[in-house]
Amino acid sequence: MNIILKNNDRLDVVDALRGFALLAIVLIHNLEHYNIYYLPTSLPAWMPALDKGVWDTVFFLFAGKAYAVFSLLFGFSFYIQFRNAEKQGIDFKGRFAWRMLLLFVIAQFHALFYDGDILVLYSIVGLLLIPVSRLSDRAVFIIGLVLMFQPIEWGKVFVAMTHPGYSFPTELYLPFAIASTEVTCHGTFGEVLLNNIGVGQLYSNIWQIENGRFCQAASLFLFGLLLGRRKYFVRSEVSYSFWKQAFIYACLIIIPFFLLQKLGTSYIHNRYVAIPYTLIFTTLFNFAFTTILVSAFTLLWFYKGNGRRWQKFIIPYGRMSLTNYIMQSIIGACLYYGFGFGLYKKTGSTYALLIGIAIFIVQLLFSRYWLSTHKQGPLEYLWKKATWLKFRQ
Repeated sequence: MNIILKNNDRLDVVDALRGFALLAIVLIHNLEHYNIYYLPTSLPAWMPALDKGVWDTVFFLFAGKAYAVFSLLFGFSFYIQFRNAEKQGIDFKGRFAWRMLLLFVIAQFHALFYDGDILVLYSIVGLLLIPVSRLSDRAVFIIGLVLMFQPIEWGKVFVAMTHPGYSFPTELYLPFAIASTEVTCHGTFGEVLLNNIGVGQLYSNIWQIENGRFCQAASLFLFGLLLGRRKYFVRSEVSYSFWKQAFIYACLIIIPFFLLQKLGTSYIHNRYVAIPYTLIFTTLFNFAFTTILVSAFTLLWFYKGNGRRWQKFIIPYGRMSLTNYIMQSIIGACLYYGFGFGLYKKTGSTYALLIGIAIFIVQLLFSRYWLSTHKQGPLEYLWKKATWLKFRQ
């Protein structure tokens, strides 16, 4: 196949991927009622079975995968910014550290409304990209691979297997989750904001630590950096071959990862071996699934030449991912939380899915409108401007 290199392909396909990842995130968050896990009791008798099917399908397809795509593209974006600064003779390391501090501040605003924020994690783990930015591709790949295999969890498995009396604290996030959910269900707007400043963030970030998100995010950031260095989102013979091989290998390894994941709950009876073991292979299964999704999407994009119509329509949504991510949380809080419409009491998974689709459509239309007169989304613009503030010597 003769594939012509086009400079604009990379950004378009990346924005489209980011847009679909954000769509999956808004659907999942709506099914979760933005962290209020509640099953309505007033639904028709036939509705719970449909709701369960919707929940199982959406979570199998997107849970852990949408976040992974988002994380992968975060690392890719770092490469683009680093390369562009380097071309201008600017050392981007200090600016990127400042940019992560700004992201931490933005995360504090977002976390006021939603106790499932992921931007705090990104702002901290993203700093890892600074020391590895000058390492060789081989070194970056090895570090990323080690992190993807969850070395801390393997350490727990080893200790638990060699020391039968060993135990470690689990579900440390749970008291904070219970307290936070009580406030989001029944609290006033002010009480929700006050709760989310402290308890809500403890809930979110302790959960992420216990579920291996720090190692996983760091790994995905590094793999995204490599995708940028190797220009695998630029349409060429080399990139087409890479994504084809990635798709094939991911299809081959996903089944054993799935079976090994299930093994942890079925055959391992030591709880302190089963917990980290299951987390490890859930992470690897999600990574393989994510690779299949990203490689299939990219191959379809390349094969068409410059993307298919169903792929390109979502580009504006992906270009305004930060703005849309935060706004969908504010909208979701107003719809589901007790201070707002309290829809968590009335909507099962099916209705919540429809609400999520409606939020996406409204945001997509807004993104199209905004980008018709602006180059960036409002938060993207402010973040960029603040990143390049000039400080007096």
